[in-house]
Amino acid sequence: MVLDDTILDDPARLTEADGSGLLRATAMAGAQVRSTIEAAAELELSDRLDIGRPRSLVLIVRPGVSHSVTKLLTALLAPSCPVPVVVSDVVPSWVGALDVVLAHTDDPYDRELAASLERAARYGATVVLSAPPDGPVASSIAGRGLLLAPRVLVPPELAFPRALAAGLLTANTLGLLVADVEGLADRLDSEAERCHLGHESFVNPAKALALRIADHTPLLWGLDHVGVAVGHHAGYALGAHAAIVADVAEYRQALARPALHRVAGQSGDERNIFADPDDSETEAPPPRVFLLAVRTGPAADGARYRANEMLPSADVLAPAEEIEADDAGCAAALALRFELAAVYLGLAAGTIGGTGRYTPVPA
Repeated sequence: MVLDDTILDDPARLTEADGSGLLRATAMAGAQVRSTIEAAAELELSDRLDIGRPRSLVLIVRPGVSHSVTKLLTALLAPSCPVPVVVSDVVPSWVGALDVVLAHTDDPYDRELAASLERAARYGATVVLSAPPDGPVASSIAGRGLLLAPRVLVPPELAFPRALAAGLLTANTLGLLVADVEGLADRLDSEAERCHLGHESFVNPAKALALRIADHTPLLWGLDHVGVAVGHHAGYALGAHAAIVADVAEYRQALARPALHRVAGQSGDERNIFADPDDSETEAPPPRVFLLAVRTGPAADGARYRANEMLPSADVLAPAEEIEADDAGCAAALALRFELAAVYLGLAAGTIGGTGRYTPVPA
């Protein structure tokens, strides 16, 4: 990656490079959440999901942001969910009238998903679908399921907030989770404002994060399961926008790879001033560890203390130290920061930019 980091503190050049409006689209995360809340209210989601405690909640994983949203929902539900949470690429054959199926896709022509959801609806399962309103996927549950269609249009790789809001609203309504979804929208608006392109990198968390990631291989190691889930979305965003490959793992799993852990502990900010710049393209970027800590409490504090002892030079990203929000809000804010950092990196490196398929929504 050849990075022109001077562009990050030049709003005019950033705006020129971002001809397809990706920064603005990313900053519309809060609007995505609010529009999903409005769609759920108009659909009378609360009344239509008033079915008592389901036998299970089935989360369907499809390509795109669905992967990281499913991981985050599973992590948020895991500690106290009173029913089994099943994660699957397609609806399991045993699904019936006592089960709730939740799916997100941005591909309206995903015929495998369409066939799967049609079977679930035919067997009487309650289906909640976050997807475009046209195409075989939406048609598969017509009249038999609940469709939360997008109202704020963004590229598919930026639909994480909408998919997450649909999942949180469903889990809240079923009594499986308590998450402040309306507060989540405000939290994302605040994060987007802090990371606005007009703010210089020393006060802009996303730009500062982008500069820390630049010219390194990011090791995104979660200190809790929610942090790991955010790491997975961060890795997806970095690949989608900046063509950066990241390693994502739970910290204890990272410890189980001693060679990588040893190299990570030895890496620092110092650069070899005697290195031949002509050889840089053949060398792998040095690793940099980012420890993602979302949950709070004694167990989280203990994990962070042990990690800091092992990797004192690691960057610790703990959103609860900066904002007042529940776990879902902290996770979403950190995910948005990584998305914006990835877009800034992509614009600075030229992996994205120019005029593309996304047309900004008029103000």
